[in-house]
Amino acid sequence: MNAEAVARRQKKYDKDLRERAKKYRVGERVSSKHVSDKKVRATLRESQNLADEAATAAATHEKWLASEEPGVLEADEGERTYQYQQRDIVNNVDVNAAKKAFDLDVPGTGRYYVDYSQNGRELLLGSSEGALSMMEWQRHYMISETDARETVKDVKFLHNEQFYAAAQDKYTYIYDKRGLEVHCLNDHMHVNKLTFLPKHFLLCSIGNQGILRWQDTTYGKIVAQYRTKLGECNAMTHSNYNAVVHCGHKNGTVTLWSPNQGTSLVKMLCHRGTVRGVAIDNGGKYMVTSGSDGQVKVWDLRTYMPVHAYYSAQPSDHIQISQRGMLAVGWGSTVQIWKDALSTKQNSPYMKHQFSHGQKINSMKFCPYDDVLGVGHTRGFTSLLIPGAGEPNFDTFVANPYETKGQRREQEVARLLDKLPSETIQLDPDAVGKLRAVPKEVQAERRQQAIEAELSSRKAQRDKNEEKTKMKGKNRTSKRYRKKQLNVIDDKKLAKMEAKRLREAGITEKRGGVAAPGSTAGAASSAPYAPEGTSKALRRFYK
Repeated sequence: MNAEAVARRQKKYDKDLRERAKKYRVGERVSSKHVSDKKVRATLRESQNLADEAATAAATHEKWLASEEPGVLEADEGERTYQYQQRDIVNNVDVNAAKKAFDLDVPGTGRYYVDYSQNGRELLLGSSEGALSMMEWQRHYMISETDARETVKDVKFLHNEQFYAAAQDKYTYIYDKRGLEVHCLNDHMHVNKLTFLPKHFLLCSIGNQGILRWQDTTYGKIVAQYRTKLGECNAMTHSNYNAVVHCGHKNGTVTLWSPNQGTSLVKMLCHRGTVRGVAIDNGGKYMVTSGSDGQVKVWDLRTYMPVHAYYSAQPSDHIQISQRGMLAVGWGSTVQIWKDALSTKQNSPYMKHQFSHGQKINSMKFCPYDDVLGVGHTRGFTSLLIPGAGEPNFDTFVANPYETKGQRREQEVARLLDKLPSETIQLDPDAVGKLRAVPKEVQAERRQQAIEAELSSRKAQRDKNEEKTKMKGKNRTSKRYRKKQLNVIDDKKLAKMEAKRLREAGITEKRGGVAAPGSTAGAASSAPYAPEGTSKALRRFYK
């Protein structure tokens, strides 16, 4: 292409950009030539330049990034997109995209569980036989591989690719990216499902005991743990919108949990049998559940009402929702992908894949920011190309697939500083810090009730004071104490009662434990007889 063609194309591009930027400008540009003050003129010019740059940036975003249908399959006349096989897609895409579709065939090593890091660059695989491996799947580079030497039931990345958790036979363990065991979480016993809340740094688990636990991974303490009282649970996920945990149970119900309340926030009856899978879209508006009754239902979480339902050939154990809202349903050896299946009812799937060797699906996960679906099965792992599944426009402040080592460290520090406390987890996250406006009529009514309560309280106090005045000292503290002591029997009172009884009986003293009668000495005494005229005070010395 010669220089003239390049100039014409650049001129056309600039013209299109100026036309798009007109709707983003507020008002018209004002000339600053007639402003006498230099400082005011420079400030006005700079503010207008900033406004123009903002409008141009918005127009550029609209032109190149805001595409409504990025890279989806389009069938020819008389064909259906679900008829296309993976080999057909691989043969018609570029070399870099074709490398993303691969198959790790390792028969005899158990069932595989799959998880991707938040930026989609690392892949974590866990085998039911105990093999744990992490790799950069786009470069096919193995980072680490270790053997847990016991059954693995689920694996989950933590806040970044440096650490991951593995739910093993008895306890849950945390490993670093080198495959070295870092912690043993003794409180998380017999866990079946794991999920991680990245904004709160909380690792959530549930298992055979039906106990739901939240553990803070920053300082290693359990924030809350509650018994669901619904038995064993094998289906759990969380909402990215409000961080509320959703659990599916054997009685067909789905419960919503927060660490701030000991009982479920919401309890929904979703199926007539066991709930086998739960998935929530990124916006937090729709929840998809699959049950033993063979139905896949879509629920509106704003009204907790069903939107529509799909039927699967067999009860589906695995469902996932991509960043662009595609629904993946897996059962047996079959995977179906549904496009726009949440808001509207679809008549046919978008894509379909059947494993040729009869592999039984054990786990599925969409790769963030990429058109890839990872499937773990009984013979290893398979990466499927799903055009239009991933979000093409990533935010580096949220997740950066191309981040360097220094950027990762800065991102980790920023996340720790922006960490949300567990008390903010509730159904409506926008209610935190929001002041609810009370109607004026309600305010007037409350003010009148407060005045009436104050007046009645003052009247009761006045009546009480008047009663105290009329008593004229009859309710003194000493008198109240003496009244209380009337019914108290102690040794002093017993001695007084005995002395009173002896006085009434005419007994004045005791001899040998027996009191002598009379007011004189006893008859057996050697004392002389009292002479006449002896005073009463001396009578006790004589017979």
